[in-house]
Amino acid sequence: MQPKIAINIGKLKLKNPVMVASGTFGYGEEFKDFVDLKKLGAIVTKTITLKPRQGNLVPRTCETPCGMLNSIGLENPGIDIFLREKLPILSKIGVPIIISIAAEVPEELTELVRLLDNTDINAIELNLSCPNVKRKKFIGLKPQTLIAQNAKWTKIFVSTARKATNKTLITKLSPNVTDITEIAIAAQDAGSDAVALINTLIGMSIDIQKRRPKIATVTGGLSGPAIRPVALRMVWEVSQKIKIPIIGMGGIINVSSALEFFIAGAACIAIGTANFVNPKVSVEIIEGIKEYLIKNKIKDINSLIGALKI
Repeated sequence: MQPKIAINIGKLKLKNPVMVASGTFGYGEEFKDFVDLKKLGAIVTKTITLKPRQGNLVPRTCETPCGMLNSIGLENPGIDIFLREKLPILSKIGVPIIISIAAEVPEELTELVRLLDNTDINAIELNLSCPNVKRKKFIGLKPQTLIAQNAKWTKIFVSTARKATNKTLITKLSPNVTDITEIAIAAQDAGSDAVALINTLIGMSIDIQKRRPKIATVTGGLSGPAIRPVALRMVWEVSQKIKIPIIGMGGIINVSSALEFFIAGAACIAIGTANFVNPKVSVEIIEGIKEYLIKNKIKDINSLIGALKI
């Protein structure tokens, strides 16, 4: 008998709990020759903004021990081109599509959400936590302060999105905070159906011969296996404080690292940096989860969520 691995996130129904994370899988089409996209639980798109963004100066990425730094700067074609050129292709894949969006001010967020509300997408991810952009518009926070670093503004942005749509809302949180549970509670109270954590940690790397940073923006987002212990700790902490589902991410590279997140309290997981190393890793993890459940006589993956023994 096959174990049950279906998961519900708000109105979003997933046949399995494995997603591909925003910014690591393009718009899905880029990976179609490497992996059977129909086997994925969901695809989270690269973050879209209201207007096109060129992104940051190059170099934008570099390898680090057990990870990578990136400072892409949310490069994207803008919502109009996305709706016209990207979404029709995504809609044909046959798996739930979650659109990641970012905005500098609540008014921009409202417009983005309303445009997406009129489409057949399945859910919206609010990227309030990208560490590689600085806001140009003043909203009461310093330009270098992320929305997801402030509980008040997290609540304002999530509430704004909630008023504009009935679609499932996922709020992506930053690990670059003193207490991530405070931000998660704010997102829940504002109407988010789930939280996704963690986004990248802020780090840097130096070329000792040139005595220059290896990426143009000096600092960037650190991802990969190096951040997994931090991500796991934060998933576990947040799971003790909120009632909405958690989508865990951060350094998942194989079945065992994926299972850690479920046991810590995540209802779903998202694969990020590992996609660059092995495009098939998400499908391999889906099969590995099934094998683990069968081997341990677990009939439903929901029984594994938060099963950590202290």
